[in-house]
Amino acid sequence: MQIFDAHTHVDESESLGWFDPPEKIIGLMDEAGIAQAVIMGYHDCPGAPVDAIAYVAAAVERYPDRLVALARLNPRFGATAEDLLVEAITRYGMKGLKLHPVSCGMHPANPMTVRLIRRAAQFGAPTLFHCGDEDYTLPFEIAGAAEACPEASIILGHMGGYYHVDDAIAVARRYSNIYLETSAMPYPERIKEAVEAIGAERVLFGSDGPGCNPWLELQKVRQAGLTVEQETLVCGENLRQLLAAVRHTGEAANDH
Repeated sequence: MQIFDAHTHVDESESLGWFDPPEKIIGLMDEAGIAQAVIMGYHDCPGAPVDAIAYVAAAVERYPDRLVALARLNPRFGATAEDLLVEAITRYGMKGLKLHPVSCGMHPANPMTVRLIRRAAQFGAPTLFHCGDEDYTLPFEIAGAAEACPEASIILGHMGGYYHVDDAIAVARRYSNIYLETSAMPYPERIKEAVEAIGAERVLFGSDGPGCNPWLELQKVRQAGLTVEQETLVCGENLRQLLAAVRHTGEAANDH
């Protein structure tokens, strides 16, 4: 079984005190036996102090068999953010959109956010939300985006964090376009509950490495009591299928 990690980071941020070049996550992947990982930066573009899109793209170019990327964007920049998303997908081969509503200061169902999610969906590209315990990241808030964009695949990164896992499972039951991703959510038994509630096909292993240790995060899934078939889906096959559906050229690039 090949393991694919749906949520990791590469970036270098002096202001945040983080220095996470791609070699750092590659080393942790090797220790955990992870074949491939989705990476994203810590900065929202445009407006970041560095060209975070280019940095992440360069990491993928350096390790093309190990890393794939999402573009972390700020919907407040409207058409500029849209153009960056199109460039990220069509020029750099990125596989989707990352949104962090706290750092952007925007409700997940804000019209500008919805427009950016729909743009990603035109390429078949998923949107991964930071979904935790802070305002603007709560599962029922992100559910508004899932309802507004039924054509989009919406991933709840951290599946509700520490205190909102019940809500994450509830909204995933209500909206079939929502996926739950396991990183930094500390309860192995809740992974099994999610699989039983919505099916193993919509649960994704993620680590949030290097901030969280990928090996340890993987043990949560292995301790959840899944069947071999369920674990195979959660630990890689579901993500592989999601990313394989992304289109990098065609009508979507010119469809405004």
